[in-house]
Amino acid sequence: MRRPVEVVVLEARDRAGGAIWTDRVDGFTIEGGADSFITNKPWALDLCRELGLGPQLIGTDDRNRRSFVVRNGKLMPVPEGFVLMAPGRLLPLLSSPILSIRGKVRMMMDLLLPKKSDDADESLASFVRRRLGREALDRLVQPLVGGIYTADPADLSLKATLPQFPAMERDHRSLILGAIRQARSARSDEKQGASGARYGLFASLADGMDTLPNALLSALPPRTVRTETSVRRISRADPSQPWRVELLDGPAIEAGAVILTTEAHASARLIDGFDPELALQLRSIPYASSAIVTVAYPRDQVRHPLDGFGVVVPAIEGRSILAASFLSVKFPSRAPVGSALIRVFVGGATQPELFDLDDESLKNLVREELASLIGASGEPTLIQVARHSRAMPQYTMGHLDRVEAIHQQSAKHSRLILAGNAFHGVGIPDCVRSGQNAATSLLKALADPAAPAAA
Repeated sequence: MRRPVEVVVLEARDRAGGAIWTDRVDGFTIEGGADSFITNKPWALDLCRELGLGPQLIGTDDRNRRSFVVRNGKLMPVPEGFVLMAPGRLLPLLSSPILSIRGKVRMMMDLLLPKKSDDADESLASFVRRRLGREALDRLVQPLVGGIYTADPADLSLKATLPQFPAMERDHRSLILGAIRQARSARSDEKQGASGARYGLFASLADGMDTLPNALLSALPPRTVRTETSVRRISRADPSQPWRVELLDGPAIEAGAVILTTEAHASARLIDGFDPELALQLRSIPYASSAIVTVAYPRDQVRHPLDGFGVVVPAIEGRSILAASFLSVKFPSRAPVGSALIRVFVGGATQPELFDLDDESLKNLVREELASLIGASGEPTLIQVARHSRAMPQYTMGHLDRVEAIHQQSAKHSRLILAGNAFHGVGIPDCVRSGQNAATSLLKALADPAAPAAA
C-alpha cells in the first residue's frame, strides 16, 4: 500500500528556478541564466515533454549555425565540424586562418600518435597538448571549453568534465578519426529522425527558459514551494529522530528526509554543526563567479553581419570578456525585428577580479569590447547585468575522488540526499537527472529505512 509523501521545497529567493530566470522588456526576452540546454543528453527534453511543454520547444535558427573565435582582434569562424576539441571534418580545419601551418601540422599528428597506455586522469589542457598541440589548445579548445565551464583547462579534470574524449581516444586511438566517425553516425541518425535531431545541438522554450521551472511549479500541489524562506541549519539528534530544519525566520520544520540542492559551499554551511567532516569535503569543491551582461542595439548600429551564434575569446587575446552570444541570431523571436540582442560573459575562474566591478563599470567594459569586436556603436537600446556569485562548480583534478568521498560520508546519514550541479554535471539536463535520482533515492529511503542515501 502506497503512503502519501508530503514534499516541502524551501527557496531563499523570491521565485522558483534558481539560476534560471527570464525578464521580458519592450519585446526582448532576456535570460538571466542559461538561454538553452543541450539536446544530446535527453533528461531536459524528456522533462519538458512530460510537463506538456513539447509544443514550446524550439531549436536554434539553422541559417547561421556556426560560431566565431577571436584571433588578433578579428572574428574567425570556428572550423565546421570542430566540436570542443575534436575536428569532425579535415578540410575546414586545414583551410582555417585560426591556426598557423605549424599548428595544423601538429594537430594532424593526432592521426599517428598512439593512444594513452593507462587510464589515469589528466587535466583537459594536458590531454589537448598531448593529442593536438599547444596552439590548438590556446586558439580553439581553451576558449570553447572556457565558455562552458568559465575555467582554466589546466585545472579541469578531463574525466569529470568531458569523459567522452578519453573514451574516443581509447576506442579510436585518434581524436580526429573518432570525431569523423561520430560525425558520420550523427548525420545518419539525423536523417533517420533520431530524438533531438530537429532541435540541433541546443533547444530552448519559445516563451523563455523560466517556462520550465514555472511549469514544474504549476504541476505541484499548492504551497509545496515556499519562497523567501532561508534555512539556517539542519540537524538530527540521532538516526531514529526526524531531521530538524531551522529557518532564519519562522518555526523549525521536522522532516523524514532532506534533499540538499544548494551549492556545495552552502550545503556545507547547513550541515557544519552535525557533520564537520562532510562539510569540509563539500567545501573542497571550488566555485567561480561570473556575470552576464545583456545588451541590445539597433541592428544598423552593429557593423558585423552577426552571421553566427556567438564568439568565444581565447585568454591569450588578453581581452576582458569570455564570450558573447548573439541571442537574436540563435533565437530570432527573442528580440524585435531590427534589433541585435547580445549576451556577454565576464569573470569566471580566469578573471575573478572582473566580477567584483560594479554594474556601471561592467556595462562600460562590455560596450568597449563590443565596439572593438563587432563594431557596435551609439547608445544601446537596453543593457542589464545578471550576477552569479560562486555559482559555477569547478571540476578540478581529483573531482571524482572528492565526489566519491562525499558520497561515502553522506551515506552515513540515512535520508540525507545531496543533489545539484556540484557532482556529476553542470548543465540543465545534468541537474534534471540529479533531481530525478534524488527523488528516487528519497522514495527508496522512505520505503526502506536501511537504504543508503545518495550524492
